[in-house]
Amino acid sequence: MKIVVLCGGLSTERNVSEVSGESICRALRERGHQAILLDMFFGLEGYTGSLADIFDAPDGLIDEAAIGRSEPDLAAIRAQRRDQGPSLFGQDVLTVCAMADMVFLGLHGACGEDGRVQAAFDLLGIPYTGAGYLSSGMAMDKALAKYTMERVGIPTAPWRDITYTAEEIPGLVEELSLPCAVKIINGGSSIGMALPETREELEKALGSILRYGNHIIVEKKLKGRDVTVGVLGDRYLPAVEIIPQSGEYFDYVSKYQEGGSLELCPAPITDEQWREMGEYALRLHRALGLSVYSRTDFILDEEGRPWCLEINTLPGMTPASLLPKEAAAAGLSYGELCEEIIRLSLEARKG
Repeated sequence: MKIVVLCGGLSTERNVSEVSGESICRALRERGHQAILLDMFFGLEGYTGSLADIFDAPDGLIDEAAIGRSEPDLAAIRAQRRDQGPSLFGQDVLTVCAMADMVFLGLHGACGEDGRVQAAFDLLGIPYTGAGYLSSGMAMDKALAKYTMERVGIPTAPWRDITYTAEEIPGLVEELSLPCAVKIINGGSSIGMALPETREELEKALGSILRYGNHIIVEKKLKGRDVTVGVLGDRYLPAVEIIPQSGEYFDYVSKYQEGGSLELCPAPITDEQWREMGEYALRLHRALGLSVYSRTDFILDEEGRPWCLEINTLPGMTPASLLPKEAAAAGLSYGELCEEIIRLSLEARKG
């Protein structure tokens, strides 16, 4: 198959996406596909060959990528592009995607998981991996996802949906209960998130998160074990327990730096706990109208009860990512996982 692996974009999770995309593209090429790697935001600015021959590029246009200890500077990224126009699609991206048999979405964050790319591809008749535009947007919106959890009976921490200004921060600091979790509505990879314990930390968090946007959810901070469960097709996968090694919780550094966390798969939990979380993950996946694959995060409290945190529609596919570990525990190699995602996506797009 001729496959475009689309990565990068203009997202705070850009660097994670680049590593996911590189890994996916290498795996698909090793399995005989004509796969090429394409940065959604920069496109083919540096490409000098013929578009007609692009799927024959001997290196698949793969470049070495790495995840730093902090999020990328998006203003600096934007300034680097020769085309300073408003489109988030770079040079020839849509043209090359339309030439492919499938676009594998290696995108993460608001630029890729919120449904806008999927909607554009639907209008252009371009097949892509993962869920459709509407369900992607609903799942990316943490408030809509929380409302859905409550509607279908999935336990989640008490929470509030808040839109605020800098002037309202003092009032919120006095009003909100502590300890809590503060999350930007469309964030990921623990960017735009804080876990304040004191009024001073809450004030700082609310001020800092405003640079990502003014729509947040604030939920009760739960103590327990971090567990995640993936869904692939119509089944849930073995669970993973994440034990941060570099901090109190599973933050950006813990997720992507070597030695940042210890990940146990299958998680050392009871079969009953795994099946309960797996059924919740599958229920939320279906309630949001998702397809192909997803990954749902939970806290398993001190009494062994699971509480749902959020769902990811394009979970990480880096070598350190959780979904590939779960698939491996279920007997699927990384390359087999990539091809299964493509197979399921072709079926979803037919629908």
